[in-house]
Amino acid sequence: MELLVVDFSSYGAVVAYSFYSFTVFFSLFSIILYLLRLTKPLCNCDTCRAYLHSTWASDFPNLCDWYTHLISNSPTATIHIHVLNNTITANPDNVEYMVKTNFDNFPKGKPFRSILGDLLGDGIFNVDGEGWRFQRKMASLELGSVSIRSFAFDIIASEIRTRLLPLLADKTTSGAVMDMQDVFRRFSFDNICRFSFGLDPGCLEMSLSDSNFAAAFDLATRLSAQRAMTPSPLVWKIKRAFNLGSEKDLSEAIKLVNTVAEEVIKQKRSRSRALPPDTQNDLLSRFMHSVDDDRYLRDIVVSFMLAGRDTVASVLTAFFHLIMINPHVEKRIRSESDRVLGSSSSEPATFEQMREMHYLQASIYETMRLLPPVQFDSKFVLTDDVLPDGTFVSKGTRVTYHPYAMGRMESIWGPDAMRFRPERWLQSDGVFKPANPFKYPVFHAGPRICLGKELAVMTSKSVALALIRRFSFRAAEPGKRAVFAPGLTTTFRGGLPVRISERTVPW
Repeated sequence: MELLVVDFSSYGAVVAYSFYSFTVFFSLFSIILYLLRLTKPLCNCDTCRAYLHSTWASDFPNLCDWYTHLISNSPTATIHIHVLNNTITANPDNVEYMVKTNFDNFPKGKPFRSILGDLLGDGIFNVDGEGWRFQRKMASLELGSVSIRSFAFDIIASEIRTRLLPLLADKTTSGAVMDMQDVFRRFSFDNICRFSFGLDPGCLEMSLSDSNFAAAFDLATRLSAQRAMTPSPLVWKIKRAFNLGSEKDLSEAIKLVNTVAEEVIKQKRSRSRALPPDTQNDLLSRFMHSVDDDRYLRDIVVSFMLAGRDTVASVLTAFFHLIMINPHVEKRIRSESDRVLGSSSSEPATFEQMREMHYLQASIYETMRLLPPVQFDSKFVLTDDVLPDGTFVSKGTRVTYHPYAMGRMESIWGPDAMRFRPERWLQSDGVFKPANPFKYPVFHAGPRICLGKELAVMTSKSVALALIRRFSFRAAEPGKRAVFAPGLTTTFRGGLPVRISERTVPW
């Protein structure tokens, strides 16, 4: 008779492992459930209940729209979300106080650095104090140079001429629907990688093939942003400790970003010794002259990639979304460009010609007023303080100024605040005039004002002008409401589907 032999040592190991796994997951679930339940006694006000249970979503398409509603109904344009310990303001006086007058008392803070630390490390957007001052000074010297601006403009012009225009021209013949948000993200990623790393991922090649590096970068930024949405940071920190769920995905995405960055830095180091300095124009090569630590270099350059890629793609997506709703703006931009360039010219605009197009500049700024690429910016109070509107903020409180809400405030922009009207940026002689940066903090303000502001605006104007002169755009889903996906920058959920047709022009 054949006997069944059981290896009890192996069976016991399986049982023990299963019991251990169950214990760990049950404990983790219990801790998370406890933390979520713990938030309820902290505040039972209507606002906190609406946030915790997402009941705001029945009346507003986006969280930022709900915040705007709350702020608009506040006498001081300031609110407090108790369960998040977050004071949110759209008061220009408060913004000036935070980012300029009492700048040192409103740093990024440790909570913010922990949220983005795995992705940005010690990069300029994630540090305070001497680390920030060093990078700020170094970046200011580089980005302010004529040679780096010329280098950037050449890359932008090349990407538009050799990739963007041929790609869209090819798609017009088929009449297919094109996701312009995806196109702009590909364009921006190619552009910023060439500018920052001297690396060309080729995302905008005619095949529109996927880049693992771009996908990993997207995922890392999105999941990092989601950390800030949890009622307690302990939730994502526990998931990270056990390498579970979204934190596991984030870890794998950052690992790929690091692998590519480290390889590029390694290659740059070896090549830089053989090449003359005047041929090394990308930011990485320039920063190498001042920084020996390769990990620090990676943090610096990845931060600039995040700023340069996602913000420009966001601005361009929002711009075309708005001009398809407001075709008279598109018509006026074409008229202005015909006056400056000539109606029969097929040559790209020079930097000097671009500066003459004030209505185009106004249209870009008006886009960012209504749909800023970064909807909010948070600081953490170092010591107890009182904002100019009388709001007390205690040490450790998160204080957020909200450009998205500010762009919709009638108290700032008048009764037509919700209207897309580029003319509000023009003086009587038609010359563009910028707004007070504390009522329009799209590029931040004070000591942390965006160093890449001019470069971002130039890129947006170059792309917008090139496309408007050659193509016509029509929304594939007219009347569709803008709903945003979670992320560090404004991203349209579902993209921006359009139908493109080539214009008949005498070129």
